Amino acid sequence: MEYSLHAALAGNPNSGKSTVFNALTGSRQHVGNYPGITVEKKDGVAKLAGKSIFITDLPGTYSLTAYSQEELVARRTLVEERPDVVINIIDSGALSRNLYLTVQLLEMGAPLALGLNMLDELPAKGISIDVKRLGRLLGCPATGTVARNNKGLNELLMNAQDIAEQRRGKPWEPLKISYGSDLDPVIEQMTALIEQNCFLTGKYPARWTAIKYLEADEEILALGSDENSEVAACLQEMYERVSRHLKTTLDTYPEAVIADYRYGFISSVLRNGVVTQRDELAWRASLSDKIDTVLTNTFLGPLIMGGIIYLIYKLTFLLGEAPLGYLESFFGWLGETVGGILGEGALSSLLVDGVIGGVGAVLGFAPLIMVIFMLIAILEDSGYMARMAYMLDRIFRYFGLHGNTVMPFIISGGIAGGCAVPGVMATRTLRSPKEKLASMLTAPLFACGAKLPVFLLICAVFFPQNADLVMFLITVGAWALALLVARLLRSTVLRGDATPFVMELPPYRMPTLKGVLLHMWERTWAYVRKAGTIILAVTIVIWAGLSYPKLPAEMSASYAEQRTRIEAELAADKSAMEEALAELDNQEAQDTLRHSYAGRMGVGLEPVSQYAGFDWRANLALIGGFAAKEVVVSTLGTAYSLGEVDPEDAGNLQAEIKADPSWNIAVGISFIIFVLIYAPCFPTLAVIKQEASWGWMIFATVFNTGLAFALSVIAYQLLHRILIL
Repeated sequence: MEYSLHAALAGNPNSGKSTVFNALTGSRQHVGNYPGITVEKKDGVAKLAGKSIFITDLPGTYSLTAYSQEELVARRTLVEERPDVVINIIDSGALSRNLYLTVQLLEMGAPLALGLNMLDELPAKGISIDVKRLGRLLGCPATGTVARNNKGLNELLMNAQDIAEQRRGKPWEPLKISYGSDLDPVIEQMTALIEQNCFLTGKYPARWTAIKYLEADEEILALGSDENSEVAACLQEMYERVSRHLKTTLDTYPEAVIADYRYGFISSVLRNGVVTQRDELAWRASLSDKIDTVLTNTFLGPLIMGGIIYLIYKLTFLLGEAPLGYLESFFGWLGETVGGILGEGALSSLLVDGVIGGVGAVLGFAPLIMVIFMLIAILEDSGYMARMAYMLDRIFRYFGLHGNTVMPFIISGGIAGGCAVPGVMATRTLRSPKEKLASMLTAPLFACGAKLPVFLLICAVFFPQNADLVMFLITVGAWALALLVARLLRSTVLRGDATPFVMELPPYRMPTLKGVLLHMWERTWAYVRKAGTIILAVTIVIWAGLSYPKLPAEMSASYAEQRTRIEAELAADKSAMEEALAELDNQEAQDTLRHSYAGRMGVGLEPVSQYAGFDWRANLALIGGFAAKEVVVSTLGTAYSLGEVDPEDAGNLQAEIKADPSWNIAVGISFIIFVLIYAPCFPTLAVIKQEASWGWMIFATVFNTGLAFALSVIAYQLLHRILIL
């Protein structure tokens, strides 16, 4: 496809950048990871006057100084891809902070178009902004927007297109800011040296590189040493000289001076008729502040948070129960129909027992997954999720964790429905290596979206009247366990002091229907896509393992002889004969499964797994869960479908588990505990290896599985004795 221009979308976290991206591109998006880095990459296409505009959504970042992978990726994308224009989304209610990134983009020389977002929130604060004047003072077009209502977005795109066409083919023109009498002469000397030697000038403006040397930017220092070690040494010597001077005279360092002068530049721009505030409204607290006096109250806040989480599960089962029943009936009908058309045979068994019985068991829970994702999206878009992190930080300190660990925990499934993969990725924002490792190793302990079908299945079987309460208790238990494990790790292998926590609370906003539905669809589709790829592949492998080899000829002959004998002896009593034959068929089916490769594996683990209450079917499901936790349900579905001799009873996994004498409440609770805790799935382990090392990946597998088995055994043995008594 031909694109009229390439635009990059940049902005601070919570500036509404993602809302702008979703509004501009809609369903025309592609999500992946930047090559070699576990940072999410979003590309999309926007339409303007019949033209297609390719948009790259850069990771949310407060600056272009490479402290985190997000900042590093944003900067590399700008430098290496050189987009035609950068659309900088700014939270108009926090101009001073947001313009810090803007100034850095201008210093890089990028063609810039500003989008001042959330202008509708300013009147309540008594603030007004002259958007056009701000654009003139900064030398780039500025547009006021309200992204959640699509206001101003077309004008923003038009301004971006205009500035791109004006600057197309021309070199980037960096903004020059004075950094005072101490730094300006050094910057000029560095710039001259860089230009004379063409030092990194193929990528970066010379003055910008000089400033990065004064900021001790690690990536630029490394690139400089590789480019020309002699020039790099000269620049480093200049930096050290001015650093000593600033330390002696002002007791400061170059990076702090640069930051002060940037904020001074921003302040001078804003005072130049850009921002006005009405005195009669200045004293009023914002609506968000008023709400926070209740929702983040020391005593009321945690109680309200617990109530909201419980309400999520209540609504999930209330709204999802009916469509769940319809889907179960549909897959049951589909299996019966396909089986009737194809008759008996390997292909029929593969499709009915493997694909429909396995994948259908996972897809059957899609309505519940969809509802819970919708509710989570409402919490995220409203701004309440950040309040949860703020309140939980008070607790985290006692367990040796940094407050920023809250977000990886929530992303991993702290309210259920998340994913450990981005949760582990999110730990990279932690500066302390030990806090990062502790957070990374405990993030997979939550009820992620992959584990939800397992929990929903067990709840539907054993706790149909109190499923919402049990799901709430699973969530609370996961939090308690994660914190206790973190305390254990931080007191032993990861001992060290906690670092301070600072967090920005975004204002409350009314979620838009489009935004909520888009987020819900993205996550639900990822769940469905996983069922159609990874889970389908693993399910077929498990079906093959359960289907082959067939019973030995002598055992098949023995069953045939018994069948003939029953038919002869009970010929006069048709009802008794059918009952006896059904019992024999069921026994043959069970022996066939146990004799299969997979069945032997499951049976081989029973001498150990029996202490946790698991039979061979449960063992096999848990083995499949190492690849992806959704496979636990699909494996159970396949195993029970292959073992079911009455087609009318096949397809209803809940009924089959409920009728199996090897399952009871004690086994169900033990199963929930094991699935919640044991080894992370393969994708999560791959990310842990990438973010940490092979050693920590192996540790996560062994430690989590050992802990899961120990707690499952304790729970089962205690509950089993209670049930006997």
